[in-house]
Amino acid sequence: MASDQQILVALGANLPSEAGSPLQTLRAALTALESEGYTVEAVSRFYATPCFPAGFGPDYVNACARLSGPGNPAEVLAALHRVEAQFGRERERRWGSRTLDLDLIAIGEIVMPNTATQSEWRNIPADKQQGVTPTELILPHPRLQDRAFVLVPLQDIAADWCHPLLSKTVAQMCAELPQEQRAEVVPM
Repeated sequence: MASDQQILVALGANLPSEAGSPLQTLRAALTALESEGYTVEAVSRFYATPCFPAGFGPDYVNACARLSGPGNPAEVLAALHRVEAQFGRERERRWGSRTLDLDLIAIGEIVMPNTATQSEWRNIPADKQQGVTPTELILPHPRLQDRAFVLVPLQDIAADWCHPLLSKTVAQMCAELPQEQRAEVVPM
């Protein structure tokens, strides 16, 4: 991974951890990422967001961070999973409540594992998404263009980052979301 590639990570929590409230957990997770060898270059504001999907638990605190540091995408993902585990993350149910969720959104312009697979996962219908989980790392995150709780905070720190396959910036993808979705992402 070239040193000039930005690592974009979405952070979320809707259950307390040993670090405290979801907000306190996100702040502590940023410190833990630094102990994994990553520099936190920028952090968005923290946002209150409705649970996704609706009814799956308490509302979330979400944010995004731009990191720099060592490693290829698999190493970055492994570091994110180690930090999640430090804060009690359990993967019991897809889209279930969690003490900490660190999603690798993008690393520069990397597309993984290839354009066809990334596009296939990006185009899975909403009603099928909960029942399927990729077995390999997909970059950029295949659902980022659909999620206000990712795009609104990501716009704080990487508005000009351009999706390598959609040829749209974060600001453009965010503006394309329905206003009511963007309005649900409220700065804390």
